[in-house]
Amino acid sequence: MFANPRADLGRPPPGFNHIQRYWHKTHQCVAARILPGEYYVTPENELITTVLGSCISACIRDRKLGIGGMNHFMLPAGGSGALDAQDPNEPVSLATRYGNFAMEHMINDILKQGGKKQNLEAKVFGGGRILHKLSDVGLRNIRFVREYLATEGIPLLSDDVGDIYPRKVVYFPATGRALVKRLRHMHNDTLVRREDDYRKRIRQEPEQGDIELF
Repeated sequence: MFANPRADLGRPPPGFNHIQRYWHKTHQCVAARILPGEYYVTPENELITTVLGSCISACIRDRKLGIGGMNHFMLPAGGSGALDAQDPNEPVSLATRYGNFAMEHMINDILKQGGKKQNLEAKVFGGGRILHKLSDVGLRNIRFVREYLATEGIPLLSDDVGDIYPRKVVYFPATGRALVKRLRHMHNDTLVRREDDYRKRIRQEPEQGDIELF
């Protein structure tokens, strides 16, 4: 992750001016780095990267056009204390609201940029157990995203989910290539604090309206 001041990053896709973009020296292309609650969609030969704990990233693209993106979300359940539930058999429907928001907004942006729903394919990462007091959050994230993709008829080509490790993910929408590094030796207090802060913030945000795929 090295910025190249001589590189022309070009303009970000419409609606993504807030996303951090930089020149990735190793891969020799523009990189977009997303944080919890963000997503990024591009028709260009760029990479998208993030670091995940119990959150999930779905990487989705139009396999024919190479238009695709990545999101980064944690699923809050409805009602006070529901996110802290320890029952892994709790219905997925209790934890879909912001997951749906993240998935549908990203897919709609892919379609707006020319992608076709029948050409979409997905890869999924994250859902690690790094928040010990919220031991089932990652599991419920995994269950939700798999069920969502199956319902929408989007093939899940591969995933790397669960376990206890944070992950760094690098995704190339133009080709569908994904690189995953399990951060086994990472001192991840910062990541834990970031996800815990994110969890508290999304509980306090106002509800979003329903979104439908077109």
